[in-house]
Amino acid sequence: MASAAPSKNIDVLALADRPHWAVLRLAAPTVVAMVLQSLVNEIDVIFFKELPGCEGSYAQAALSPSLIMVWLFGGSLSAIGVGTQAHTARRYAEKNFEGAGAVLANTMWFCLIAGLCTMAIGSVSIHFLLSRMIKVPETLAIAESYSRFRLLGIISMSMTIGVKSFFDGIGKTTIHFWASLVMNIFNVLFCYMFIFGKLGAPHMGAPGAGVGALTATWIGLAIVLYFAWGERKTYKVFRRSNLSRKLIWDLVKLSAPAAAATILMMAGFGVFVSFAGKLDSGLPRDACGGAAVNGAATTNIIALMKLTFTACIGFGTATATLVGQSMGKKRPELATRFGWGSVRVGLVIFGFIGFVEGVLSTKSIIAFITEAPAVQEAMYRPLQIMGVVTPIIAIAMILSEALFGAGSTKFVAGAQGLLVFGVLIPVAYVLSLQVGLGLPGMWIAAATYAVGAAITMSTKFAGGSWKKIQL
Repeated sequence: MASAAPSKNIDVLALADRPHWAVLRLAAPTVVAMVLQSLVNEIDVIFFKELPGCEGSYAQAALSPSLIMVWLFGGSLSAIGVGTQAHTARRYAEKNFEGAGAVLANTMWFCLIAGLCTMAIGSVSIHFLLSRMIKVPETLAIAESYSRFRLLGIISMSMTIGVKSFFDGIGKTTIHFWASLVMNIFNVLFCYMFIFGKLGAPHMGAPGAGVGALTATWIGLAIVLYFAWGERKTYKVFRRSNLSRKLIWDLVKLSAPAAAATILMMAGFGVFVSFAGKLDSGLPRDACGGAAVNGAATTNIIALMKLTFTACIGFGTATATLVGQSMGKKRPELATRFGWGSVRVGLVIFGFIGFVEGVLSTKSIIAFITEAPAVQEAMYRPLQIMGVVTPIIAIAMILSEALFGAGSTKFVAGAQGLLVFGVLIPVAYVLSLQVGLGLPGMWIAAATYAVGAAITMSTKFAGGSWKKIQL
């Protein structure tokens, strides 16, 4: 039975004539929240620079492989948010508010049980997986210790994303903003304490960043659960009767392709990053036992681009909400309008960002993130390339999320898998290692992948077959 309509939520019908405003209204807090979330790992990079001697070099080298592991396990489980948002948006648009609450209840239960299983799998496989990417013993030890702490946060990470997706589905995108703001303040504090042994905390070095991130994710979960508790009268979330094997299975079926896509992409990007290591293999050794100019440049470019990616996903999340609610209202033409409206807004905003990154302030940005002349030189051309294709990346990511919101998860997952292993990896290998273009060749391949993804997602969205999907 539907409850009384909640206040301060969006009405897609009222916003139908202002799609650009609707996207901006929903996307702004989500974009800020996701960029704040991405800054968690950028804080680690900054703190690691302050570690003495070779420890800082080892720590920075360990970070990218460690984060790939975090997203391999935690990110794939967090894909449950795709199904949560799509189902919630449909139920909300149908004014079935208790049905939307049941979606959240089953999502949280799934994250708890599946999170325990994922933590167990990760704990027994993390050494094997990291050792395939890292050959320096000192770096491997740091990566393993850091990753084990992060694995303890899989439940809090996935459940936070699940609750966030529920609020995104009903249009309350500011919830995640406040949670991200608070948890990132604590993350900075805890990282400072545990990395350097300040304020009574033990001196742990780089693994202390894992403790800081772990603690911060549980704080973030507590905040979103507090807001969920505040919605209990309308959505009846915390009822034992909400638990349903069928609903959990429906959520898993819809989210599984997104989880598979996350796993494939992490595997693919692991191979992509390894090409930079191969380029470094012939360089002279430095005082710390290695030379990683291309690897460091790649890590820094990824760190910069990750901020752009998360902002694009924020726009995509807002688009997914509007698409999902429009489908729930049986108005697929509104979903189309919101999708293309979001793309137009994204082209303007991310076109400007790309111009700043790739043309206007490339050298200044590089100088801010690294002081090493060799790394600065290695970063310059690739960052120019990625700046130029930033608006194209925005198209691909916004429409991917829009298709997720419509329930077309299998297509997106399949297309991403084919593009990663059929375009990104082989083209990067040939251009960087066979043709001899080096690091720029890798990032030309990344740009080619982005163009292919934008064309693929645009063609699918324009075709409209997703309008027939029933949830």
